[in-house]
Amino acid sequence: MEHYDIIIIGTGAGGGTLLHKISTSGKKILVLERGNFLPKEKANWDTIEVFQKERYHTKEVWKTEGDKDLHPGTGYWVGGNTKVYGAALFRLREKDFERIQHAGGISPEWPLKYADLEKYYAEAEELFCVHGKMGIDPTEANRSGEYPYPAVSHEPRIQELHDVLQNKGLHPFYIPLGVKLNETDMLASACIRCNTCDGFPCLLHAKSDADINCVRPSTQKNSNITLLTGAKAVRLNTNPNGRSVISVDVELNDTLQQFEADLFVLSAGAINSAALLLKSANTIHPGGLANSSGQVGRNFMKHQNAAMLGISTKKNPTVFQKTLALNDFYWGEADYKYPMGHIQLLGKANKDMLRADAPFFTPGMVLEEMAEHSIDWWMTGEDLPVADNRVQVINGEIHLDYKENNTEGFNRLVNKWKHILKEIDNGDSFIPHGIYMRKTIPLSGIAHQVGTARFGTDPTGSVLDIYCKTHDMDNLYIVDGSFFPSSGAVNPSLTIIANALRVGEHLLERIR
Repeated sequence: MEHYDIIIIGTGAGGGTLLHKISTSGKKILVLERGNFLPKEKANWDTIEVFQKERYHTKEVWKTEGDKDLHPGTGYWVGGNTKVYGAALFRLREKDFERIQHAGGISPEWPLKYADLEKYYAEAEELFCVHGKMGIDPTEANRSGEYPYPAVSHEPRIQELHDVLQNKGLHPFYIPLGVKLNETDMLASACIRCNTCDGFPCLLHAKSDADINCVRPSTQKNSNITLLTGAKAVRLNTNPNGRSVISVDVELNDTLQQFEADLFVLSAGAINSAALLLKSANTIHPGGLANSSGQVGRNFMKHQNAAMLGISTKKNPTVFQKTLALNDFYWGEADYKYPMGHIQLLGKANKDMLRADAPFFTPGMVLEEMAEHSIDWWMTGEDLPVADNRVQVINGEIHLDYKENNTEGFNRLVNKWKHILKEIDNGDSFIPHGIYMRKTIPLSGIAHQVGTARFGTDPTGSVLDIYCKTHDMDNLYIVDGSFFPSSGAVNPSLTIIANALRVGEHLLERIR
């Protein structure tokens, strides 16, 4: 059996970034990825293939409440879900790290503060080529410097919208985007500002993802790294006293193989990382590995999410639409003291996207007319950590139980935004997420999965210490969205990336 210094399980925002950070250590590193490289093919930009046929999503089926089938909106690829994300790379707000009273309960304090992550946020923005402009978002935390790349400009219809919102006293700002774009010389730009970015794989490899920005450069430049694709980790095995992981069982090429290492990093995503710990139960750890607290799999969060079309009599010819966001109601408003959430533009919808959730009898001409006249919005609110919102493994299957919570503030945000859009004549009617947009089952939308192995200083109430090492195991780390104690109300990817850089720095000290 071959022995490695470090084994990393998963190559997404957490695992891929961590690999980048420790790649030059000279240590013998094995990277296990259950998926393969996402194929570079014309279907990358085919809306019917991507949205209707869900070509790049897993076909596996989980279970949810009542033993109902759940088809998760996730994919297994080198780079994880960053292959198809919208590359909106936000920092959490400084106050997100504090204890916050919401209408629906308490968002707990983090064991670290924003200041502890700021330099890693800056490093993450450089690594993932983030474009933005500081000083516009009223909720923005202190930054050590400007974004590494200039903001992605608005097209005319969106610039018009920006100006109207600004004249209304609001503070729209540029979405921080991880794209390889050079607007001063488009002939030299990898990104071409196409309409197949948000939710699509990038055929040009011009979207910053964990595969292109981290995994491929690391494996190509460093002979100490071995990447195995199609390699699904199915069990972690411990030494006799249960304090250390000594090996991992892997399904590879239709055989079960075992690999040993001194250090293990689990980065399979908040749901699958928790599931693997639970599947690895043994006589010393009957409730699953690293689960003396009973918290493994619990406190699952995925955000409150809604998409909305603002339909106007005015056409919207925008191609690359995902450039504008607004946080004016992130912490509430004058007559509402509780947080509400975040607003941003989606990638531009087309008729084939709308077809995915439209009634089957809706004429294509109607969908096309709607798409041509819509401005497409995405709203995010914070859901709170609840113990019964959890990942379980029952009869070898993943069960994901989740009940919505803290909905009052978010519902207020949605209604507030409808009212504002009507006031500025951006939309004459609004089509709610559940009728026309693709994700009609809220639980299937797990792109923002966090919280199933939260970090903390108290081993009885958390799974990980502040460096994301499991309290119970001397050599097992978890580096993905699992560590979040709370979800905030912005996309979690940049925080996962920044934390991976922070933990990577710690590991370099440990293995030196």
